[in-house]
Amino acid sequence: MRLTDIGMPDTYSTGAYASAGDALLNDMSVRDRSTLLHVDKSLHEHWRLGQNVILSWCPEPRGLSVLVVPHYAVAEYTEGDPKATRPADPADATSYPHASEEFFQSLLSRERRLTPQQMAKVGRLLQIEKTHIPLSEPLPNKPEHLQIIENMIKRYSIRYVPYRAVALFDIVGFGLLTPFEQMNQINSLAYSLNSAQSKLLRKKIDINFARSTTGDGFYIWNRDLSLEANINLYQFMHLVLADNAIARSKAQHRTAPRLRACFHISSCYEFHHAEGLNPALYDYIVGDVTIELARMVDRALPGQVLVGEFKASLPSSDNGVAGHITLNSIEFIGAAEQNLGKLEGLELSGEKVDAIKCYLTGSNLGNGKFAIRRIIVNDKHGISRRVYNAKVNIYRTNAQPILLGIEDHILEGRSA
Repeated sequence: MRLTDIGMPDTYSTGAYASAGDALLNDMSVRDRSTLLHVDKSLHEHWRLGQNVILSWCPEPRGLSVLVVPHYAVAEYTEGDPKATRPADPADATSYPHASEEFFQSLLSRERRLTPQQMAKVGRLLQIEKTHIPLSEPLPNKPEHLQIIENMIKRYSIRYVPYRAVALFDIVGFGLLTPFEQMNQINSLAYSLNSAQSKLLRKKIDINFARSTTGDGFYIWNRDLSLEANINLYQFMHLVLADNAIARSKAQHRTAPRLRACFHISSCYEFHHAEGLNPALYDYIVGDVTIELARMVDRALPGQVLVGEFKASLPSSDNGVAGHITLNSIEFIGAAEQNLGKLEGLELSGEKVDAIKCYLTGSNLGNGKFAIRRIIVNDKHGISRRVYNAKVNIYRTNAQPILLGIEDHILEGRSA
């Protein structure tokens, strides 16, 4: 079953979804603002602190309708007999007990606003009735207002992203430290994350980062999905590692952690949870990209930077209008290196950055040329995966260069 079978395009939305549009709320009329705040309050009540998932919505003359399902029902919908007879057109079916995981991935990765006909077909397919949210005033009909509602819906739902870039920072030997040392090192890493983000903002580099702790490190991702957004994330990783290297050079005790880092692009599910009964929501991701990163970092050497092998189709802009571009790992790093000029002039520990060079390592071929070494690592489950060793060299005006990653010769005998 595909979304095209029920009249929906089989594509995903690339707009930012984390913010409900506070700036727009401040600029609109009191009536429209009140209407949208009522919509958000109603969605929060149906969400029930994560008990339910809001799948889709549709504007109606006197409000809007939503499809609400218990969070456990998403898995139940994909179970059943895969050989069950499927109608050629779900519009002809009164019930359909088996919706595939592919269908849900498609549904959760696209715009959630449906037409009334699409809403009826999805409801019939999943055997759920739509829920009506009445409004005393009509919904604002401007595109930016409808986008705010779209953002609200995704906030109370699950999102599937087929290509999400994620960086993982892991503190080496964290479990062997005393609790006091653990506190100091995780705090030092958190500061490096904030410091790197502040430096990018000063260069007017558009970023929309989210983070999730692993206990002994952090997953970091850019909520935006474009190629530029993913390159910004890769460069952000460089700045975090550079800030950490400077902190380690100054630390007299084990207050600054030794890190290893990995970068990968793959699929994931994203969701939001409230902290108890507090109003704040926190982002979480889980999927192939986090699984791959965890297994990569488990085999990474102290100080090493690994890039997973991937082939990703990324939007060429954040609004997705200009289409997509498909890159593999090597092509992505090449694009990132071409984009490093915008970081020149940054200050690291009081010294201006003259140049930054990032590359994937390999053997020397002579004449100034190098191969790129593909490494095969085996995890504790016996599963093999391909990765690349990355190096980053940051050159400053009146200071020693910051050399991140490990040299290729250390990997001799580990490569395929």
